[in-house]
Amino acid sequence: MFRRRSDDAAASAAVLEQDQTTQPRDPQAKKGRPTPKRSEAEANRRTRVTVPKDRKEAARQAREKMRVEREKQRTALLEGDERHLPARDKGPVRKFVRDYVDARWSLAEFFLPAAVVILVFSVIKVPALQLLSNVLFLLFFVLVVLDFLRLGLGLRKQLGERFAGQNTRGAVAYGLMRILQMRRLRLPKPQVRRGEKP
Repeated sequence: MFRRRSDDAAASAAVLEQDQTTQPRDPQAKKGRPTPKRSEAEANRRTRVTVPKDRKEAARQAREKMRVEREKQRTALLEGDERHLPARDKGPVRKFVRDYVDARWSLAEFFLPAAVVILVFSVIKVPALQLLSNVLFLLFFVLVVLDFLRLGLGLRKQLGERFAGQNTRGAVAYGLMRILQMRRLRLPKPQVRRGEKP
């Protein structure tokens, strides 16, 4: 019983070696050998992988591979190359969200610089300036929230029209986080001018 199985395995391995040396076969023709068992296919796959026996060498190769991947991602973020972008930035939905946000003026992108200026005013020991800083902060905060609502609702509507039936989960939040960044600091870099239609 066991001998027959091993004989079959040897025969199928011999046929497999013979097939690899010959020319590519016609896809419609029968292959002329039995399909290998899963265990045989897995064993064959394992022997093909070349892993260094030295752990330090394996770790060095892994670090080098990660460094190359990071460099590709950094270049893609600067140039907008879709193939090497990180997973959170990939896809037509995310590209549309970036273009939609980058094509519009937004008060929210000036929130952080304005907050720094208002903070400086609040530190100065002049009661009038401190009061002014508090009023300005509250006013600016309300305007930014309204700006968020305007852009968020507009983006949700556009996504519903353009990508009906597709998964757009998280796209609005992705756009709102991008709005908070100043245009020149956004990554991936903006690919459209202000006022351009995405």
